Amino acid sequence: MNRIALLCLLFLTVFSCKKESKELLLGEWLGKMKVSSSKELPFTFTLFKNGDGDYRMEMYNADEVIAIDQIEIEGDSIRIQMPIFEGYVSGTFSKNQIQGNFIKESLDRIVPFTAVHGKQDRFEVGQDAQVNISGIWETYFDLNTDNEYPAKGIFMQNGNRVKGTFRTKTGDYRYLDGVVTADSLKLSAFDGAHVYLFMAKVTDSTLEGQFYNGNHAVEEFMAARNEAFELPDADSLTFLREGYDRFDFSFPDSSGKMVSLSDSRFEGKPVLVQIMGSWCPNCLDETRFYVEFLKNNPDLDIELVALAFEYAKTEEKALAGISRLKERAQVDYPILLAQYGTSNKQKANEKLPMLNHILSYPTTIYIDKNGAVRKIHTGFNGPATGEKYEQFKKQFAETVRGLAAETIETDS
Repeated sequence: MNRIALLCLLFLTVFSCKKESKELLLGEWLGKMKVSSSKELPFTFTLFKNGDGDYRMEMYNADEVIAIDQIEIEGDSIRIQMPIFEGYVSGTFSKNQIQGNFIKESLDRIVPFTAVHGKQDRFEVGQDAQVNISGIWETYFDLNTDNEYPAKGIFMQNGNRVKGTFRTKTGDYRYLDGVVTADSLKLSAFDGAHVYLFMAKVTDSTLEGQFYNGNHAVEEFMAARNEAFELPDADSLTFLREGYDRFDFSFPDSSGKMVSLSDSRFEGKPVLVQIMGSWCPNCLDETRFYVEFLKNNPDLDIELVALAFEYAKTEEKALAGISRLKERAQVDYPILLAQYGTSNKQKANEKLPMLNHILSYPTTIYIDKNGAVRKIHTGFNGPATGEKYEQFKKQFAETVRGLAAETIETDS
């Protein structure tokens, strides 16, 4: 056999063994997460190709659009990596169907996933709505347990369609999208981390139902109309414990260098310390807000530093999650690794013993030029909360500019 014939045979052998990838239909799809034996969380997405021929996705929750640009296909196998969070969908597909699982490895959580091609409603609407739930709802989750907690439902309904969210003391449940059909409320959100489904029976004045958090937790909830209801002030929930008059920390950055509040870069400046995690959607909302604020106010001589409490099982994976967040959200302030292996708040409090507790990721500590803690804000009410988010933005700007305008106290 001559050399050319040998090369041709080798070429044919290699490429005949290679698994030829199939094609997915482009356009609108309906995805579903199986959160219990009888309940599925629906969400909609669009699949398209970019100029290079690579698959891309957009997922939708009410007014939120989540762009996904990491979709790997080999043969009939597919992996869809969420844009910032570690979760991914892994499975098999035909041209008009995907079947697999949504996986969060660090938490050992697997939620069955399916999707079908074609324009479909998020939820089927069998009947016209018997009630309009637009307005404010005083809500209590995890009823009749030691973990019962309050929330504020904020909803807008147009016909059968409902958009809104639940605010809690620690943040909001982000963009919920759904319907009222007859006397049933159905809301869902999938944002790459949260897998949220709310199902309830409704009357003119009450909601009663279940909240499915993935397939690992179910909470009973009840709500009543109450336009005057408000949650506790987010600035009153976390504070310095008795015996402490300063906040301090010492944690490594991505290079392993220890960073402390006593470092020269923070001296004589207002400092915001963000307690967060790269896995946390509310923290991402807050981080994006901070990035945008700093970008639009380059004249303000302030410092911002984040302390990341990561549930990734190894330091390497924790640092990778932080690096991904910094790159994707264009974060130019330092994010330090405060903890990995767990996001347990009690463990986190051991790292910051000067605080009465860490109630929420995120929490932000406002420190003035003299090193005094002026305010601690628990949780974050993001853009899904509408008016509350606008109020926060205004208050934040006033507070930070006020701290920046103050003078440094000197010993006389």
